Amino acid sequence: MATQKQNPDQRGVRLAVDIGGTFTDLALESPQGRFSHKILTTPRAPEQGVMDGITILLGKAKIEWSAIDVFVHGTTLATNAIIERKGSPTALITTQGFRDSLEMAYEHRFEQYDVMIDKPPPLVPRQWRLEVTERMNSRGTVLIPLDEASAQALVPQLKAAGIQSLAIGLLHSYANPAHEKRLREIFAAALPEVSITLSSDVCPEMREYERFSTTCANAYVQPVMAGYLGRLEQMIRAKGMHCPIYLITSGGGLTTIDLARRYPIRLVESGPAGGAILAARVANECGLDKVLSFDMGGTTAKICLIDDFVPQQSRTFEVARQYRFQKGSGLPLRIPVIEMVEIGAGGGSIAGVDEMLRIGVGPESAASEPGPACYGRGGTKPTVTDADVALGRIDPARFAGGTISLKPERSNDAIAGVIGKPLKLDDIEAAFGICEVVEENMANAARVHAVERGKELSDRTLIAFGGAAPLHAARLAEKLGIDSVIVPTGAGVGSAVGFLAAPVGYEIVRSRYMTLDNFDASQLNALFKTMRAEAAEVVEPATRGRQLHEHRTADMRYRGQGHEIAVTVPVRAYTSNDRELFHQEFEKAYAALFGRTIPDLGVEILSWTLRLADDPPPVVKAPATPKGGKARSSGKRQLFDPAQARMVSVPVYWRPDLAPGETIEGPAMITEDETSTFVSSAFNATINPIGYIVLQRRLRRAEAA
Repeated sequence: MATQKQNPDQRGVRLAVDIGGTFTDLALESPQGRFSHKILTTPRAPEQGVMDGITILLGKAKIEWSAIDVFVHGTTLATNAIIERKGSPTALITTQGFRDSLEMAYEHRFEQYDVMIDKPPPLVPRQWRLEVTERMNSRGTVLIPLDEASAQALVPQLKAAGIQSLAIGLLHSYANPAHEKRLREIFAAALPEVSITLSSDVCPEMREYERFSTTCANAYVQPVMAGYLGRLEQMIRAKGMHCPIYLITSGGGLTTIDLARRYPIRLVESGPAGGAILAARVANECGLDKVLSFDMGGTTAKICLIDDFVPQQSRTFEVARQYRFQKGSGLPLRIPVIEMVEIGAGGGSIAGVDEMLRIGVGPESAASEPGPACYGRGGTKPTVTDADVALGRIDPARFAGGTISLKPERSNDAIAGVIGKPLKLDDIEAAFGICEVVEENMANAARVHAVERGKELSDRTLIAFGGAAPLHAARLAEKLGIDSVIVPTGAGVGSAVGFLAAPVGYEIVRSRYMTLDNFDASQLNALFKTMRAEAAEVVEPATRGRQLHEHRTADMRYRGQGHEIAVTVPVRAYTSNDRELFHQEFEKAYAALFGRTIPDLGVEILSWTLRLADDPPPVVKAPATPKGGKARSSGKRQLFDPAQARMVSVPVYWRPDLAPGETIEGPAMITEDETSTFVSSAFNATINPIGYIVLQRRLRRAEAA
């Protein structure tokens, strides 16, 4: 499907591909316009689905492979390998006495009163967490020299076990990586076929548990990701595509394919990061300084707070949580990441009834194989997509642009057998129950996420994208008390569209302890000079002389506290007089989070961060929406209206036919190739000047409830 014309800004033809758990989304921008496509993910060989999708998309756009100027890629493969435990056999080499750091974790119970607590098992089992003799202190001073013989003695064990990847994490290596680098030389010479990850490269920060966990995760997925990226690059080069290949990182920047092979752990949230970039760009275009990004695909739903056109950022992330919403129940990663809450609530999320006769949805997903029951690919369990089909929200004949012909009768059979009969509900009631539960799960996740960050939701605009989000956005907004919803063009492939707006960037973090009482400006200037050079080595070749912007933060805390907060600091050379400036910036950030400061208590800095990036594509502000008449429908459809609690006949609108200023009264459906938008009875819809669907509440909240 082609959408609005793009301004040819010398950026050429740009292709973006996002591999999700159910669908692979593709978007292409050229001077002739934007084109998009969805295709089912091929989990056994994901590169084949990518190639098939590109072939179809280039056919739509009438463009040759060789005409592509930039290829941007995001994938969930690293995340799925960790969640499904399908990475490579991995060993950890660590300092003597610290092999159990991964097992002890934070030394607390994340669910204090659950006697059957299910802790996430480490990626590296104990028998392959091996020790060497060495020791450094927190300043990087050698206390015990590296005993190379203790390392050589481990080689036969590693060979016998068939280890394919090696994580090396030594105590305090962030302060002095010399011993880790020497171990890499020893093991690379003895085991040339084994991938090696150093904690001082992938996560040079204090706190050994999080550093070791991140290093092991990177090593665990590195052979898988390197193999996939190598096969994909070979296949597209064979087709004549010789442009640069970039991977989008969890922090929202673009990195090179070579760096992605070395540090694939930075890609774990690449798809969701693209969606947050899209939402921030839409917010900027529409002049909205407070929005809630809502990305719902086939496997998961992602919710992100965006203020002043910038998504919330974090340095910590948990993957493979054992308990929904429960911090500490997953594997911690110390990587730059766009902060969001992610739950197993996608179109493919499987519904069931528990022992207390309650409907539950997710986190298990039918994915693309076997898929929801209505796909007719072997799936027999009811999913959210099956419920949407039963409620009339999805047209079976036009799903995914008509590439997948759905079978509604199989949805009805699955819903009736698993939900309807045990609860004595008819098919429609059971389907509505599935949607209500999944929408309440998402609303609850959004509420918790906002409260934890001291944010309000009711004054925000919801920006919905992903194949399933526009189907559920109106009801989610009703539950959250949000009055406005925007569905941008290309919403069905929103993350891929977001990739095209991502800047080329890279982030460097270094742990260097310093107190403000002993502020050392010269040491700090030397550190940032080194970090800038490292980041520039990655970014400059990809930006081809474009202007670069530097952003710096310091992780600061009051002395004696257990955790720090990120504080933005100026980008320039520092002097001893800046001690007071750093103190003021810290107290301003601390007060914004906690409502107060602590007088007469020293401040310390643990880590420093530098991000270097070029400018994203320019943003064109949307003009005022013109007044228009009522939109003309393309037909009628039976749809379940929650306000009336029954099926009703509603008008259906084909989105490409809608003109700016035209209005639609709910309940109604707006359809397009990659998704459909459900306009509930609580909303009216308008098309704004750049083609976005804007849902505006027309009833008071009390009436809508």
